[in-house]
Amino acid sequence: MGPTLNPSLLSWLRCFDAAARCESFTQAASVLCITQGAVSQQVKQLEQWLQRPLFLRSPRTLLLTPEGLRLATVLRESFDALEAALLQLRKPEPGAALALSCSPSFAMGWLTPRLGDFFRQHAALDLRVISEFQGLDRQRMAQLGLAAAVRYDPGSAYSDLQATAFLDEWLLPVASPAWLAAHPEVRGAGDLRPEHLLHDDQPWDGAGPHEEWQGWLSAAGLGLDRLQGGRHFNLSQLAVGAALAGQGVAMGRAALVLEDLATGRLVAPFGTPAGPALRSPASYQFVISGEPLPGADLVLAWLNAQAKSFVRQREALLAGLVNRAA
Repeated sequence: MGPTLNPSLLSWLRCFDAAARCESFTQAASVLCITQGAVSQQVKQLEQWLQRPLFLRSPRTLLLTPEGLRLATVLRESFDALEAALLQLRKPEPGAALALSCSPSFAMGWLTPRLGDFFRQHAALDLRVISEFQGLDRQRMAQLGLAAAVRYDPGSAYSDLQATAFLDEWLLPVASPAWLAAHPEVRGAGDLRPEHLLHDDQPWDGAGPHEEWQGWLSAAGLGLDRLQGGRHFNLSQLAVGAALAGQGVAMGRAALVLEDLATGRLVAPFGTPAGPALRSPASYQFVISGEPLPGADLVLAWLNAQAKSFVRQREALLAGLVNRAA
């Protein structure tokens, strides 16, 4: 038999892949909806064709040989790529929902309040927002049926995806008026103590727990000894919520705190020598796995329009902070 991927060889490989993932012929048979004997026989035929064992068999489990591990790795990558391509190429059913994965803080603080405008413009498009912050790759997007995603990060983590930045971000410490009134000793950023700070432990995938505060303190010319302490959260919205409740000073993202600043629920009492806010190394990215699915281009166009409108509001508010400080 030659090396051509004929139907018999493909069947053997599929059985071997299932057995390698399950570490059991019995469980692999259940996954493939065939008998345990059929799986065992097909793997044995593959081993005979290769003239080398792929498993070390024991009564309770299967262990891959080094050759088996090599083949299992290549097969899993190949099958994943095939599944992703098929899901992407398959024509969506008429009226199918468009699933948009979105980081939770941005979904709650910026996107959701504006969605009414999107649905007024595109009433026929069934857009469904899924709030999550897990990392993305082509395989995961295909498996979950995601048409697109919005993430807050520097935009360098998408080796097999297409990311388009549609909104930049600016950072500024925020606190409630009540907290400031209760801490008259805090007259400037230099008076902040570690226990005053509220942290988002992972502002983006791969970021450290002090990434945003560290950047802001450095820009303000302050020491980083203030970073070891304070309260820690896994979402920016939770840290901002704690600031609203008078529990300390959070590193606010303008997209998430602009309304609270405008209404006075939060204040931005500190600034850097360059101004009241610091440009974040991260921005909001619109991520797709390839050619956009029908409707995804409409979502991106709408996001771009909303972002332009928001930037004008943000610039006006930040200018007002500068004027008040002067």
